[in-house]
Amino acid sequence: MSTVDQSYLVGLIGDGITASLSPPMHEQEGREQGLLYLYRPVDVSALGFEGRTGQEQVPALLEYGRHLGFNAFNITHPFKQSVMEHLDEVDEDARNLGAVNTVVFSEGRSIGHNTDFSGYINGLREALPEADLSKVIQLGAGGAGSAVAYALLRDGAQELVLIDLDADRATARAADLQRQFPDRLIHARPHAELQEALTDATGFAHCTPVGMHLHPGIPVDRDWLHPGLWVSDVVYLPVETELIQAARERGCSVVDGGRMAVGQALDAFALITGRPAAADRVRSHFLELVAAQQAGS
Repeated sequence: MSTVDQSYLVGLIGDGITASLSPPMHEQEGREQGLLYLYRPVDVSALGFEGRTGQEQVPALLEYGRHLGFNAFNITHPFKQSVMEHLDEVDEDARNLGAVNTVVFSEGRSIGHNTDFSGYINGLREALPEADLSKVIQLGAGGAGSAVAYALLRDGAQELVLIDLDADRATARAADLQRQFPDRLIHARPHAELQEALTDATGFAHCTPVGMHLHPGIPVDRDWLHPGLWVSDVVYLPVETELIQAARERGCSVVDGGRMAVGQALDAFALITGRPAAADRVRSHFLELVAAQQAGS
């Protein structure tokens, strides 16, 4: 079979995701590789399924998709956890994380994966291959934060400090990760101790919405950032957040939020097609899409 004869039908199941950049990213890379690649959002709100009804419809949507010839679905908020019980198989990392963002249909079986964590760490290593993971401070222990924390530990972080405005959430997440990685030092600290925690840190991972175009601002005092500290952000709209700009000005190495967004798409594309995507090409297209979205907002 020639490359052009291979076709892929992919969907994105989520709530309020019609403006997602995943469809154009995937479709453009498919075209670049000579594939017939169609990627469509399946927005439960737009379909009239909301709240509990939306959760109840996800397994049916997966089953319809399987029978209609979909090759895969990406899964996003708020279904990454609930979808797991409806799959035939979940890989080890997704099971450890308790979240699935990619479902691939293979030989009649639905297999769940998580490319959020792998996308983050691959983006970090691409931008900063020598990033020191001796002591990383992470602000935010929610959905994105869970994937980032797991990624950092999977990649060798020796000490990870979780800080969140919801102290109980940070404490619970730290305890869960400590059970999974018993040879590392993982603990939570109060938000009030963020400045002190950053003093001798080698890395700072920001995983809250602060800095988004709808939530402008910076999550730390810029004076708390110091040369020798690498700083990563999960916010990608805008790509150049106030945090990234301040960190660069303070002499820190930086990893913008676009790296994780592109990284998860690269890994999902590879799972779906069995072919690697071109990282530089996908990132370039992603930056074009973000610029166009900002110009239109």
